[in-house]
Amino acid sequence: MFRTFAIAATTATLAVPAFADGHAASGDAAEGEKAFRQCISCHVVQNEAGDTLAGRNAKTGPNLYGIVGGKFGQVEDFRYSDINQLAAEADTTITEEVFVTYVQDPTGYLRELTGDNGRSKMTYKVRKEEDAVNLYAYLASLQAEGDS
Repeated sequence: MFRTFAIAATTATLAVPAFADGHAASGDAAEGEKAFRQCISCHVVQNEAGDTLAGRNAKTGPNLYGIVGGKFGQVEDFRYSDINQLAAEADTTITEEVFVTYVQDPTGYLRELTGDNGRSKMTYKVRKEEDAVNLYAYLASLQAEGDS
């Protein structure tokens, strides 16, 4: 019985996609790429070398490269809202769960995290949880791609 469990556990572990930063995503990156179309008017994913991995050169929202496993308010020279700056001070790691909750209700999430009554500059809300999970997987895949 233990051997069967060990084989099953090993198989399950190998089936979960792992990324360079050690974060795994349960979503479908290909579906996340499709869902990212709703994000490109505000966001870009551009690695440290300046290569654009997704989106256009949008500047309304911050560059999303490094968001997986990153922290709130990490993009230099981007003017974050006051509540987002408070979230940065909370030093919360952006896991899949945090990301999914945040993109479905940015202001609500930040208010709960910080206890502040401010507003997020991100007014768009991802309606479907599945889309949010897939977006996280897509961003994680781009991060892994950009790190290689």
